Parts: sequence; C-alpha cells; structure tokens
Amino acid sequence: MDYAFFQAYWWFLVSLLGALLVFLFFVQGGQTLLYTIGKTEQERTMLVNSLGRKWDITFTTLVTFGGAAFASFPLFYATSFGGAYWPWMLLLVCFVLQAVSYEWRTKAGNIFGHKMFETFLFINGFGGLILFGIAVGTFFTGSDFTVNKGDLTQLAMPVISTWHTPWHGLEAVLNVRNLLLGFSIFFLARVLGSLYFINNIADDMIVKRSRKQVLRDAIAFLVMFLPFLVWTFFSQGFAVQPDSGVVFLEKGKYFFNFIQMPLVGLLFLVGVVSLLYGIFLGAFSKSSTKGIWFAGIGSVLAVLTLLLNIGYNNTSFYPSIYDLQSSLTIFNSSSSFFTLKVMSVVSLLIPFVLAYIVYVWRVMDKKQIDKAEMDEDNVKY
Repeated sequence: MDYAFFQAYWWFLVSLLGALLVFLFFVQGGQTLLYTIGKTEQERTMLVNSLGRKWDITFTTLVTFGGAAFASFPLFYATSFGGAYWPWMLLLVCFVLQAVSYEWRTKAGNIFGHKMFETFLFINGFGGLILFGIAVGTFFTGSDFTVNKGDLTQLAMPVISTWHTPWHGLEAVLNVRNLLLGFSIFFLARVLGSLYFINNIADDMIVKRSRKQVLRDAIAFLVMFLPFLVWTFFSQGFAVQPDSGVVFLEKGKYFFNFIQMPLVGLLFLVGVVSLLYGIFLGAFSKSSTKGIWFAGIGSVLAVLTLLLNIGYNNTSFYPSIYDLQSSLTIFNSSSSFFTLKVMSVVSLLIPFVLAYIVYVWRVMDKKQIDKAEMDEDNVKY
C-alpha cells in the first residue's frame, strides 16, 4: 500500500460519491415534474412528501462529495472551487432554495403559498442539475487555469492557481459538450424521479403519468447523452506520460482507457444495460415497480466508471486548456501520503454508514404514500 495505492483508492471513493450523488438526483428530477405528473394540489403534495423523505440524503451526499474532494485532492478543490467559483456558488444557491422550500412549503404563516416554494424546487432541479453537469463536463473538455506551486512563497498573493477568464467558470456554459452532459444529467434525473414515484406512491393516476414520463425523458436523455459519449470517446483526451508527468493530447484517449482497463469498461456496459432495463420496466411494464433499482444501480455504475476513466490509466481528471502542464492528475493534486493513509482508516466506517442509510430508507418506504396519508394533519412537507 504505497502512495500511488492511496491516491487511486481515494479517487475511487470520490468517484463513488459522485456516482451515488447522480443517482440521488432523482429528488431534483422529481421536483421538476411536480406540475407535469401532479395535476391537483393533493397530488403535488403527495409528490413533494415522497421526495421530501429523501432530499436531505442528496444534500448530505453533495456536501460529503465536496468534503472528500477537498480532503483527498486539495489542489483540485482549490483550483475548481476557488477559480471556477460562479457555477459552484450558483449551485449552492439552488440547494439553499431547496432546503428553504421543504421546510416552509406547508408551515403555518406561509404568506407566499405553495406555488412559490414549488417554483423554488423547480429552480433547484433544473438549475442545480444543469450547473453540476456543466461543471463535471469540464473534466473532459478542460478549463482555463494555470498552477504554479512557487506562488505560495509570494507574500503579497500566495495563490497557487490562477483562473484566466473573467467569467470564473461561467465560460463553460458556452461549450456544447458541457451543455450536452448538463442536460443528460437533467433528463436522467427526471427519468429516475418518475421511476421513484412509481415505486413510492400508491396512486393509479400518478403511476400512469409517471410511466409515460419515463419514456419521454429517456428519449431526451439518449438524444443528449449519446452525442456527448461519442464526441468524448473519439475526440482528443488529456493523457499523462507516466515517467515524466508531461501532459499531452491523445486521440481517442477516453475510449482506449475502457479498452485498456477491461474491468472498468465491462462495468460501464453493465451499468448502461441495467439503466436501459430499468427504463424499460418503468415505461412498458404495467405492474413492476422495481425500475428505479435497476436504473439506479445502472446510473451509479455508469457514472462511477466514467469518473474512473478520467482518473486512472495516466489521465488528467482536471485538464487545463490554457497550459497543458498545469493539468491536474490524482498524483500531482492529492494530499500527503500520511493524510491519505489516516483518512483511509476512517473510510473503513463507510460500509456501516451505508448500511444505516439502507435501513432507514427501508423503514421510511415500508408503506407507500397514498391520498389517505395526505388527508391527515401531520403532513410534513
């Protein structure tokens, strides 16, 4: 277990958290469907309460993802969150709106009504997902920054990384490939949201509308994701010379990574098939409610392997198009050997935390939400 092992280990954990986060975005996706699937106030209340039982898990996972990235790869955290701060700040605002909405939608004294907070939930679902997808898209397309560790000795401005556009991350919106990934995550989250409603709500009309919505959003997802995937596989990728650490452009780098890491490539294919099968169950099965689990597992595997693709096999996971040699890899941006080793001991508690989450999830979803429950006085959201 040398330094390289712990660097690879922590990239796996960060990637896994990112993959779980994309699955949990079914909450955000469901929020954008409140007026599409819910046609009455009671139906929308059912949808909000279904999602409300899980929204804090998504928020916690997002914070944990950021914390793990900061602790294990601080140079990446400093460069991205410190340089491209506008997308991350706007993303944070979107999630603050979400928290406020769930807490105040049905509170006594709410003078704004339900619709305003439901609008906030839509903003969180649409804006938050698009911004997150665009930010992640820069892992494949690159950003305008330089890194100079020698600047830490400058007393006037000890800043290790410098951003070279005045837009500080917003310029990524102008990249078509970033937008394709942003909208791919948006429509995938809507698919997962509909599948979750099918599994969690006992109402024939909501389930019927959700099954129709699964197919619509699945088509939109494929229209966005397939061009992004093909474009990424056959464009130039950011490769790293293993001996010297020199970064260079290599045609088809991300495609060949899957070939050269067959287990990662196989898991990606398994994830895609599982996702498509979950979509099939949701859209075409009249009785199955298990589509969310197949699609959820498929989403986690697909996103996990895509992130492993850009971190492993001598690849830069956060490339610079301003200065190739400033590009970040899991080797030049990680914490010290001692820090990663100590954190790895703490990470052994993760399976117990996941087991607790699974247990709580099962307890909360033991009984499906129905109209009778919404008529009670103890509706929370």
